[in-house]
Amino acid sequence: MSLSAKRVYFSDYFFDVWEDVYEPAEDSFLFAENLEVQKAETVLDMGTGCGILGIIAAEKAKTVVAVDVNPFAISCARENANLNDVQNKMRYLQGDLFMPLSGRFKFDVVLFNAPYLPVNNAETEAWIERAWAGGATGRQVINRFISEIPNHLKKTGRVFLMQSTLADVDESLRRFAACGMSTRVVAEYALPLFEKIKLIESQI
Repeated sequence: MSLSAKRVYFSDYFFDVWEDVYEPAEDSFLFAENLEVQKAETVLDMGTGCGILGIIAAEKAKTVVAVDVNPFAISCARENANLNDVQNKMRYLQGDLFMPLSGRFKFDVVLFNAPYLPVNNAETEAWIERAWAGGATGRQVINRFISEIPNHLKKTGRVFLMQSTLADVDESLRRFAACGMSTRVVAEYALPLFEKIKLIESQI
């Protein structure tokens, strides 16, 4: 383990979180507790961070493609896949949302713990800030993700999106519906100061 890394545990898994990589918090653990992946499914772990969701999904999945704009996150997730002995099921791509993906390849399940916190500055400099900064309304990345997701799902595909009520969950539900997708909130957790984080499941 790197001297600058912090070790985080979930169930029987453990993850070394590097200094420039998002550390799993309440949203990550709520997501992990409600993660539903069936045997032999193909999974896209968008914004993989330290790899926590993709690595857990790899227990059942046929293949997990982990994507992150942060190059340090990609390296960190690769190391954690090795630590948890799922490296043979994982693939890694560094880039902004769906840009590094081929449009021809579609997934059974897409996971995204989105950057959802409203911030005044739309552009952020530090890699770690891009893990949580969602622009003025918190929806800068979420809106792009929802508009593009139908192009990357199989006919029976489904999406799990984690976001905060600070970024208008109802707007996400409306945007998924506009894409012809049925949506429900499968889990939520109350944070201080009237904020909740909610896990949304949406299907074609």
